[in-house]
Amino acid sequence: MLWTWDHAVSFFNYVLLIVVYGSTFIIRRKTLKVRWYYYLLLAILDVEGNFSVVKAYQYTSLTSVMLLDCWTIPCVLLLIWLFIKTKYNIGQLIGVCICILGLVLVILSDVHAKDRSRGSNVLLGDALVIIGAILYAFTNVSEEFLIKNVDFLELMTFLGLFGSTISGIQVAIVERKFLANTSWNRDVILSFSG
Repeated sequence: MLWTWDHAVSFFNYVLLIVVYGSTFIIRRKTLKVRWYYYLLLAILDVEGNFSVVKAYQYTSLTSVMLLDCWTIPCVLLLIWLFIKTKYNIGQLIGVCICILGLVLVILSDVHAKDRSRGSNVLLGDALVIIGAILYAFTNVSEEFLIKNVDFLELMTFLGLFGSTISGIQVAIVERKFLANTSWNRDVILSFSG
């Protein structure tokens, strides 16, 4: 049931963004520089990227998740090249190709491994990590663009606001049976904190 609490931890991380950055945003009485629905879209991408990667731990090995999560890097480079028009040198492009080759080898080793004790459905787990990595890439590039052109404080405040809302709804729906069956007492709560 560890993955259940990982989703709850994501929710609390977004809440912390609201508390820390939102309070400063309100105190400074800043006006929005970007329409709210851009932040909503960004939060959806971020929450679902987190959800996909955390869910992947149920199906594949820790090593596969950690290695495949690096797929974010070539995706970020491609998106920055497409949308922000950054130019890359040959060394950087060779590095990306090596990274992609390594990811292909990890997937092939997962599919053809004789020992299936590493996960119940490694192909599904690998696919979830890759989906999460692509969503992370869109989030990272969007955040980079917004930080350069808008305001860090505004970005973190609204990522926290919409991220906690989406994550909270998702935890309530996906984990409702687990949450309903948990005996919420002091010992249970303390056991999850450390």
